[in-house]
Amino acid sequence: MGANRLCEGRVVVVTGAGRGLGRAHALAYAAEGARVVVNDLGVGLDGTPGPDSPAARVVQEIRAGGGDAVAHGGDIATTAGAASLVRTALDTYGRLDTLVNNAGFLRDRMLVNLDEDDWDAVLRVHLKGHFLPLRHAAAHWRAETKAGRTPTARVVNTSSGAGLLGSLGQGNYSAAKAGILGLTLVAAAELARYGVQVNAIAPAARTRMTEATFAETMTAPETGFDAMAPENVSPLVVWLGSAASEGVTGRVFETEAGRITVMEGWHPGPTQDRGARRTPEEAGETVRKLLPQARTPGPVYGAG
Repeated sequence: MGANRLCEGRVVVVTGAGRGLGRAHALAYAAEGARVVVNDLGVGLDGTPGPDSPAARVVQEIRAGGGDAVAHGGDIATTAGAASLVRTALDTYGRLDTLVNNAGFLRDRMLVNLDEDDWDAVLRVHLKGHFLPLRHAAAHWRAETKAGRTPTARVVNTSSGAGLLGSLGQGNYSAAKAGILGLTLVAAAELARYGVQVNAIAPAARTRMTEATFAETMTAPETGFDAMAPENVSPLVVWLGSAASEGVTGRVFETEAGRITVMEGWHPGPTQDRGARRTPEEAGETVRKLLPQARTPGPVYGAG
């Protein structure tokens, strides 16, 4: 517990940090010396407000362990809430070094039963809730760079296996999490000039969102290694959010239990170029010839 801790002196914002993965990340950053802004709106699984303040409880945990943290209860899927999130870090600690976008919830429905409100709500919290904090943090880091103080800034976004492969009954969630991957790649390219590295994780862990949907695989064992504990994911998130991750940006990592996988995105596969327009029948013949040469996609979650 000294100056050699990985995030000593850094200021870290974690959204959705009142429970589950976000709480584990906040505690892990604090253990490595970071001062933490703990954001949580305190809502239920369906996005409606809850009666308590989970962010305040996590702040108390961090302070009880000798760390430094402050709670933020704003809605980060609004411009005002995202701006106040960044302002809380700057007003309280005078700096911002790392943003961990983690907040989210579920409204699962099969597509034929998925209404517009459920679609909009999930896209709003997951995708817009990533964009707006990133937008306001990036504006601060750009200003710092222009003032001659280029930061060692880090962003860790949270996608999902549903964003990589799709998941039955989660069309809204899968679309939002896939969008986060695209946002990550663009942000990594655009913000590099300002000293910002942007990566994404696709975690699997026991949280309020997964313990009911995947009850059999998420149950904690009575003894031995708890593979689905959210704390297993946090070490990678802490490292990505530290100065030690220098040079790692625009990457996506699957992580669960003791496994870390570097994901490889879309790459050109089998190709045929005839140098002329095809008829629809000829296009179909070409596709039929190319598909057997291509890698088979991974199965959609829940498809058996």
